[in-house]
Amino acid sequence: MSWKKVKMGEFLINRESRFKPKDKAIAGLKRIDKIDFSGTIYLSDKPSNTDMIIVKRGDLVISGINVEKGAMSVYQDKEDITATIHYSSYCFDETKIDIEFLKMFLKSPEFKIALKEQVPGGIKTEIKPKHLLPLEVSIPTLVSEQKEIVKQFRGIETVSSSVDTEIITQQDLVNQLRQSFLREAMQGKLVKQDPKDGHAKDLLEKIKAEKAKSGRREKELPHIKPEEIPFEIPENWVWCRLGEIISFGPSNGYSPKESKKGTGIKCLTLTATTSGKFKGEHYKLVDEQIESDSYLWLSKGDILLQRGNALEYVGIAALYEGESNEFIYPDLMIKVRVFEKLTYDRFIHKVLISPFNRTYFSDNAFGAQKSMPKINQGVVLNTMIPLPPLNEQYRIVDKIINIMTLCDDLQQSIQLSREQNELLLQQVLKETLNL
Repeated sequence: MSWKKVKMGEFLINRESRFKPKDKAIAGLKRIDKIDFSGTIYLSDKPSNTDMIIVKRGDLVISGINVEKGAMSVYQDKEDITATIHYSSYCFDETKIDIEFLKMFLKSPEFKIALKEQVPGGIKTEIKPKHLLPLEVSIPTLVSEQKEIVKQFRGIETVSSSVDTEIITQQDLVNQLRQSFLREAMQGKLVKQDPKDGHAKDLLEKIKAEKAKSGRREKELPHIKPEEIPFEIPENWVWCRLGEIISFGPSNGYSPKESKKGTGIKCLTLTATTSGKFKGEHYKLVDEQIESDSYLWLSKGDILLQRGNALEYVGIAALYEGESNEFIYPDLMIKVRVFEKLTYDRFIHKVLISPFNRTYFSDNAFGAQKSMPKINQGVVLNTMIPLPPLNEQYRIVDKIINIMTLCDDLQQSIQLSREQNELLLQQVLKETLNL
């Protein structure tokens, strides 16, 4: 097999015409909204204020921003379409280049190396025709040889894809395993009950007594009806509502105006809690002073629930275990706090993120068909809690932590396998193009 070094302009011809957004020549034509990394073209009827190019049937269309990730495609429909100048469109000489070989090459390490060596800024540059056409690359001399390379690589790619599918299946199984253990924990099946722990009814009475001492008047919560109970719990447990066992809240947060040069106060963003774990690196700086005794400041043991987000995240909860007065929380979160010595905050957090309560929050979100479904304080107060005796709460959490650590290790191992599979495919592609 013989290879030759050529400029890409020898087999690609750029469609150079440019059109203003309101040009009559492109009136009524659909526009490329995006090309995903698998090469699928998505069209839109929405206008754009950016200058446009024309794309005709059989053209190779390339995203200048994400070309090396696979954002390219050969347009196959009959009707002409448009794209913004962030894309480029090319005719190609089929006697000199096999288009599938070219698409394979453009996703290869060799293409990235060529860009890095010949284009200032490399792959970080928005790749335009002026970068692509002068690029010198090595390709097989004969189109038939290019096609043979594609055939060989596609076979290897199919095997790699099967491996990747299996890895994704394994990741899903680990996630199902996590949910299964949480489900069993909430049903009292994860650890043995100890008669010495007493009954959770006594614990609930103590919490009621503490509430009475505070003098805070609260609206009485509805009695739990048999049809509301989602599953059976051990005899020494009790069903209650979250509102019965909290010492503070539920209270909505507040989102001051963002300012990088403001007071330096950190207000969390929703991404700080969407995983169900608190991530303090997700915040914005605000331009307002917040009094040191404001309820907005987080304290250790506070539980934050998202009151508004995409439906899959509504009600997702995270436990804050950091220092006091380091963060405030935004208006799309609700804060609650449980009685420190009568309930275990880590256990209540596990209850809130367990499968039956994730379903509860989704089912009770209003505006679910809109972009931002929400829950309110009433939904939070009425959240069902299967409450064990205090000592058992601690044992359950310890068991969950041990199990989840094992799941984390397994997930990490699976992810490593996926990354290695991708690296192997890239290495095969590199070696294929160096024949």
